[in-house]
Amino acid sequence: MIRFRPLLTTDWQAVSQIYAEGIATGNATFQTTLPEWSAWDQSHRPACRIVACTESGEIAGWAALTPYSSREVYAGVADESIYIAAAFRGQGIGRQLLTRLIEESEAAGVWTLQAGIFPENQRSLQLHQNCGFRLVGRREKIGQLHGHWRDVLLWERRSPIVGNTP
Repeated sequence: MIRFRPLLTTDWQAVSQIYAEGIATGNATFQTTLPEWSAWDQSHRPACRIVACTESGEIAGWAALTPYSSREVYAGVADESIYIAAAFRGQGIGRQLLTRLIEESEAAGVWTLQAGIFPENQRSLQLHQNCGFRLVGRREKIGQLHGHWRDVLLWERRSPIVGNTP
């Protein structure tokens, strides 16, 4: 049984360990080192930070949003991040967590979620497709990771609830 709750400052140790596992795969992010809590906290939206916890309280995964832009016109657009601990992958937690993040993002007025995913990250691609994201396009050689150019697939999900008034 998994329960969801807001990500707290005191969760950073577990959250950063899960983030480090993602970094180590080489297929989750361009990030190569863990940020300090203060930098991570400052770069992510205060709302829509979620952890997935087991019955014993172990954090199995986390999800959060980063503002797409500081411009007011893009206030309802956010970049989404989701990470599942290696020990819990393949158990459906990612889908539950992303579904919860979508619900919370809509409650917070977000009309578009986007995710940049390496083409090699098949689990993440499938997860996002299963949760209603659509492939927008491929950003070729958008950045280098360990000296190699990497492509990123841009996925987005437009809310059917938020931002659809004429």
